[in-house]
Amino acid sequence: MRWHQAYDDAANPLIERRHHVVDAVTQSLDAAPPGPLTVVSLCAGDATDLAIAVGDHPRRGDITGAAVELDPELARRAVDNFERAGVRLDVRCTDAGDVQNSSDLLPADVLLLVGIFGNVSDADIEQTIGAVPTLCRLGATIIWTRHRRPPDLTPRIRAWFEQHGCTHLRFDAPESVSWTVGAERLDHSPAGRPPTGSTRLFTFLPVA
Repeated sequence: MRWHQAYDDAANPLIERRHHVVDAVTQSLDAAPPGPLTVVSLCAGDATDLAIAVGDHPRRGDITGAAVELDPELARRAVDNFERAGVRLDVRCTDAGDVQNSSDLLPADVLLLVGIFGNVSDADIEQTIGAVPTLCRLGATIIWTRHRRPPDLTPRIRAWFEQHGCTHLRFDAPESVSWTVGAERLDHSPAGRPPTGSTRLFTFLPVA
């Protein structure tokens, strides 16, 4: 079974995780200042979470941006989801791990890193978080997910966000499941981070 087919099972815990992600996106849009808003979702899958949150939001007319997804089937489904929701969001069928594929959309006001941190190395997680000040404008919300299977990396993830200028907004971690949904706000851009010379944020690990 491919990972996205888990969402076809109404009893799968990922369905509840999606509800939390939608709520986090909705809250970020509620709190955003007036004017145009750019929303970017990396490794977006079929972007159901984004389509629901933006499609139902009173500020949908202010919102542009894109879902970035490498899988052609999921990218096509994302296009359909956005069309049904009536939102002005593009879909890019390309590698979300290379920032040059979305650089023209940046800086983002809302950045989704959902379904990434459980599938890449710890070093790539830290590198992606370190790049947040260059991916987002000040005041932006970053929404992320990660499981808590041992060794639980979520405390370090939250610390990395804090080290790179972010303030914690929420951390949803129900006891009955292993997933978590976090949201951070970029409040300042730390100085002195040297450029790496690479545009790659992360690479998905091979499935065991």
